[in-house]
Amino acid sequence: MVSQNASLRKLNLSNFKLNSLLDLTQAINENLSTVGLLEKYENILCHELNIGKIIVFIEDNDWETILRVGIPESHENILYKNIEPEMLKYEEITGISFQMKYPFDIFDVIIPVFHKDEPVAYVLIGDIDEEQQGISPIIKHLKFIQTITNIIVVAIENKRLYQESLEKEVLRKELEVASKMQSMLIPSTDSLPKNPYLNVATYYKPHSQVGGDYYDFMALNEHEFGFCIADVSGKGVSAAILMSNFQANLRALFKSKLSLINLVKELNELVNASAHGEKFITFFIAKYNIKNKSIQYINAGHNPPLLLHKEKQSMVYLTNGCVGLGMFEEIPTIRVGTVHVSPGDKLVCYTDGLIEAENDALTEFGTIPLEGAISIDGGIDESIHYLNTSLDAFLDGNSLGDDITIIGLDFL
Repeated sequence: MVSQNASLRKLNLSNFKLNSLLDLTQAINENLSTVGLLEKYENILCHELNIGKIIVFIEDNDWETILRVGIPESHENILYKNIEPEMLKYEEITGISFQMKYPFDIFDVIIPVFHKDEPVAYVLIGDIDEEQQGISPIIKHLKFIQTITNIIVVAIENKRLYQESLEKEVLRKELEVASKMQSMLIPSTDSLPKNPYLNVATYYKPHSQVGGDYYDFMALNEHEFGFCIADVSGKGVSAAILMSNFQANLRALFKSKLSLINLVKELNELVNASAHGEKFITFFIAKYNIKNKSIQYINAGHNPPLLLHKEKQSMVYLTNGCVGLGMFEEIPTIRVGTVHVSPGDKLVCYTDGLIEAENDALTEFGTIPLEGAISIDGGIDESIHYLNTSLDAFLDGNSLGDDITIIGLDFL
């Protein structure tokens, strides 16, 4: 009779473990939520195995608690850092000595869980009911607890990785769309002037799929062309969004009859309203009059464009202007610059990603190659090609740290 009862208990125990594993496996296959999986896990430990205290730590870049049951107020603030030095040394299921102090003093057993030889979880259990009829004594089930914990932890980790992959895919597609939309804001090569008065060439390379650089060129009237170059502080999506908003406002204002000073003031207000003081824009804007061969410009904190006077064999950096847009609610002083050009002169505008590009020795590209490029014989296309070749040789395979934009003009 005793043997039959023992056999029946053994059979019931085997059925319980098998049914529990099947139930967990089915729940995972049906993609039950992390909360749902933990509820099933808690039910097995608390209601089937009569465990009163449970705390489960898992490793997810950093250690965190995913389950706490029956923890008294005196131990509610248990964090992994409190027990890390003691816990990591356990590689086997171990009974906790009654001599161990806080926070181990309320637990009876520590169960380490490994996956591919790496610790992925630790389970501390206490307040074990060894007297109650049923599945206990608990000592027979520690390996089972270790097994189902492993199953649960791996399932939760797989959910996290899957969610991360989904989020990355969504972000990738969003960036693709943003990149295509941003490329539509940048003037195409075919739209740039190549006429008896002016030849324009450009180069644009964002640091990532979207960038915070921007340039534009447009006919303002019969005798004037407008052009600009701008750079938002920072990189990535937020910079690209601000720049897209800036481009829309600029195009609307530039074709109006606003003076350059009033245009810059209006743009400063709009940048402040959009960026809320978190970002600013450096900006160079100019009007070129083909009748009197004059350039009127404002440099709002941007890297000064370089103008080559061919006949004089001299160079000048265009620095007149003001602080960057969005740095102050009201720009204190704005100076408009004016220069005159002659046939054969060249102008190169650029963003700081060009001159601040660094090689492996952490040396910056600087402006000397820029001066060399603008001085070579040939048109602005040749100068920009020479500049890019020099930059590639300087970087020698080193990646860019920022967006690069170049706009060059030949005055004919």
